[in-house]
Amino acid sequence: MKLGFARRRSILFIAVLIVCFILSACDSNNGGSTAESLNNKQPKATAAPSDQTSKRIKIGFSMDTLLEERWLKDRDLFREACEALGADVEIIAANGDDAKQISQAEALISQGVDILVVVPHNADATAAIVKKAHSAGIKVLAYDRLIKNADVDLYVSFDNEAVGELQAKAITKLVPKGKFVYIGGADTDNNAHLFKQGVFNVLQPYIDRGDITIVYDQWTKDWTPVNALANMKDALEANANNIDAVIAANDATAGGVVQALAGIGLAGKLPVAGQDAELAAAQRIVEGTQTMTVYKPIKLLADKAAELAVKLAKGEDTGADRTVNNGKIEVPSVLLSPIAVDKSNINQTIIADGFHSREDVYKNVNKK
Repeated sequence: MKLGFARRRSILFIAVLIVCFILSACDSNNGGSTAESLNNKQPKATAAPSDQTSKRIKIGFSMDTLLEERWLKDRDLFREACEALGADVEIIAANGDDAKQISQAEALISQGVDILVVVPHNADATAAIVKKAHSAGIKVLAYDRLIKNADVDLYVSFDNEAVGELQAKAITKLVPKGKFVYIGGADTDNNAHLFKQGVFNVLQPYIDRGDITIVYDQWTKDWTPVNALANMKDALEANANNIDAVIAANDATAGGVVQALAGIGLAGKLPVAGQDAELAAAQRIVEGTQTMTVYKPIKLLADKAAELAVKLAKGEDTGADRTVNNGKIEVPSVLLSPIAVDKSNINQTIIADGFHSREDVYKNVNKK
């Protein structure tokens, strides 16, 4: 039976309406066109940067001591350098207590620091800090002093053998023959051994020729001036005050040496070498009771250590171009150059750099 034209047109119209309804429902469910739907299903990029780029690096700085002028400068300059790089730094000092330094380092590790920077009191004991840090996935940078027998990630310091060599060269230039006293640093500090090695690199040929005799050679416990004073008194007594030159491992121990010499009227009568460019040493140099010091621009060290600590924390290349053996591995190292300073160039070095002011250095001279 055939349908009429009007009826067929009505059925076709209804069919078209049904199709449109179905398509509209599908479009509504899909939330738009096919391309829009696909885009909507993709995760949208967030405006916030990744943790790697947005997170502030947190640096833990474990220091041996803050009882010496030199280390107060390191602390302040390192903090400034870290903050300038956008990093936070937590600084804590053990003041010569090995157990305390290890426990303090553990506290820094538990706080979730990204990198641990360590000035070790005891080069061997602090190997435990490296092991604990590595167990927590934290790298360790040895600052100025090497940590021995450990998998240290980086060592940043001055060329410490060169420090001793500069001391010995300055003194042998003034006294090429005679009786020498060596007042060492703390036996527990690897730097003390490096300073001494540098000194004897220069002195040994003189000793072999018989031109120089080492009449006293002793370590100074904890680097303290009072222990250096006791050592120098022993040296003077053992040699009936007959000594021609003294090389001290740093300016603090040189201060003890000069005090002992002053006690018997010999201050300024024989050359005394130190190192660290402490203010008291600079004053003694212009006064004439200490011959020289070795200037290690601490700002340069602090800036470099901060820069490399941040790079280590980010997993970036530090560019270390040397290695130093610590008894276990060849430690990647960055070693800076020290500068010999005496009365002739103190104005052009220590004072010109703003390390000490001219007013402070010449304070005692200007009073005379």
